[in-house]
Amino acid sequence: MKVTLEKTFPLPASADAAWVLLQNIEGVAGCVPGAKITERIDERHYKGTMSVKFGPASMAFRGDVEVSEIEPSTKTLRLFGKGTDTTGSSGASMDLTARIAAVDAASCNLVGTSEVSMSGKAATFGGRMMSSVADQVLKQFAANLAAQVQALQAQQTSPAAAPPAPRPAAPSQLNGLALILAIIKDWLRSLFATKKA
Repeated sequence: MKVTLEKTFPLPASADAAWVLLQNIEGVAGCVPGAKITERIDERHYKGTMSVKFGPASMAFRGDVEVSEIEPSTKTLRLFGKGTDTTGSSGASMDLTARIAAVDAASCNLVGTSEVSMSGKAATFGGRMMSSVADQVLKQFAANLAAQVQALQAQQTSPAAAPPAPRPAAPSQLNGLALILAIIKDWLRSLFATKKA
């Protein structure tokens, strides 16, 4: 099962400040709900985990992340990740391209394209549900990234004596119940939008 998403999210900071944060792979991973970098092998290769909780059940994935491209001239980062759940019954891979696009001196957009493939038990959720889950993950990621980039910019513009801004804590697991409620809400909204048309 394969899902492709293209999204643009506004960030409340300059393109340069957002680009500094985007290159910090550990920091970026900390913005993804349930994700964590567990080992840095070198500048381009990492090992990590991601946990997803659906009510009483949970899935934990373990895998590898490779930074396949960093292009400062276009402020573009490309990552490839793959992993399996701890039971070995599901597999996942993701090819993500993220680009920072300046809007003005104080704001920019995060433009992301991702292709996610699932196999095994995880693939049984179906394309529509996978798209909705991926969309909710991206929204949570963008909100966490926006908070971090805003804190980073505030730190850079404040006097040198000021203490560094605390990094907002990302949830330790992706909240499946909240995702399911958001998916149902989106689905109902799409049903009523279709009937009105």
